[in-house]
Amino acid sequence: MISKFFSGFCLDNEKELFKEYILDKDFCVAGFSHGAIKAFEYVYLKNKRVDTLQLFSPAFFQTMDKKTKRLQLMFFKKDKNSYIKNFLENVIFPENTNMNKYLNEGSESQLEELLNYVWDEEKLKELVNKGIKIEVYLGGKDKIIDHEAAKDFFKEFATVYYIKDKGHIL
Repeated sequence: MISKFFSGFCLDNEKELFKEYILDKDFCVAGFSHGAIKAFEYVYLKNKRVDTLQLFSPAFFQTMDKKTKRLQLMFFKKDKNSYIKNFLENVIFPENTNMNKYLNEGSESQLEELLNYVWDEEKLKELVNKGIKIEVYLGGKDKIIDHEAAKDFFKEFATVYYIKDKGHIL
């Protein structure tokens, strides 16, 4: 198995943005934001050898209240282009990375999935018990996810790299 990368919401082929951290080798699976959910589920469901699972700014919204999630979805439905523009501005904070070449139209179902996804502690424990090393990378200036809650949640199952001056795109 070769290295596999899963892209974030509204993005495609942004793997190069994480070249400073990514293990680009066999038996490593990685994902960014919404792609972190996909990478995690891929590793959990596939019976293939994986040595390392890297989760970059994993979509962690389980501390967000239902009303805020509904408002996010309503804004997306009402004006998708404005939503994505605002989303990308928050993704690149505090950097000024040009994301145009990675832009891919996201869907309402993808947004709904990432907002409502609940990271399962039992599944994480199973992966750790299989010997899979989990690495989580979080930015201390992330304006997309609750990075403090994510740090507290994942530290039991993973090596958490908390980069205090970085945002969602590390």
